[in-house]
Amino acid sequence: MDTAPGHPHIARLVASNPSPMTLEGTNTYVVGQDPAYVIDPGPAETEHVQAIVAEAERRGGLAGILLTHSHGDHSDAVPMLDAPLIWGGDATDPGPFTALPTPGHAPDHVCFLLDRVCFSGDLILGEGSTIVPPAGGSMASYLDSLRRLGELELELVCPGHGPYVTDPAAKIAEYVEHRLERERKLVAALDAGERSRAGLLDAAWDDVPAELRWAAAEAMQAHLDKLAEEGRLPADLRD
Repeated sequence: MDTAPGHPHIARLVASNPSPMTLEGTNTYVVGQDPAYVIDPGPAETEHVQAIVAEAERRGGLAGILLTHSHGDHSDAVPMLDAPLIWGGDATDPGPFTALPTPGHAPDHVCFLLDRVCFSGDLILGEGSTIVPPAGGSMASYLDSLRRLGELELELVCPGHGPYVTDPAAKIAEYVEHRLERERKLVAALDAGERSRAGLLDAAWDDVPAELRWAAAEAMQAHLDKLAEEGRLPADLRD
């Protein structure tokens, strides 16, 4: 457990579910006191839930649970906590937070704002980039969500995975440029006549290691879907 830089009212607990996609694990945040709130309780891990409960009790009890989105690595622990779900599913009470809809990684994705702190879920990670899955994701919506967040004067981002982001404006600009650079490479390959998906992947994601090629293929599909929506995708793709 650690606290956010300059914000001792925010505690972060990292679940034991490391992977290339979740980094060292899912970040759960216990925020405030008398009572506290939990953002993204994470996977259904007994030790992780016990740590959440202990931190909430230290802060005067748990008032409610909020989810940035419904993916299981963020939400499966909800039934294990003795507190109401106040945001997620049919629940839409953000408590002391402002809920900002940020679809793209998932249709139900939101970020929670508290003063100038953003709890970003999987919109922004502390390291690397997030996946926009073809099933339920939208690259166009994801980029719009990043730009919307970039209009705010944030001082700290508390991401769903990875370390705190202490320069939000720079990170958001980096994320937008990263996606646009991938798109430029993809469009350049299409303009050059490449029509096989394997060839497009090699052209635009040439820096991705072999063990993450499947994730790159998902990212590429999200970009292809965006180009199709914009009427910019040739009809003769192969593979």
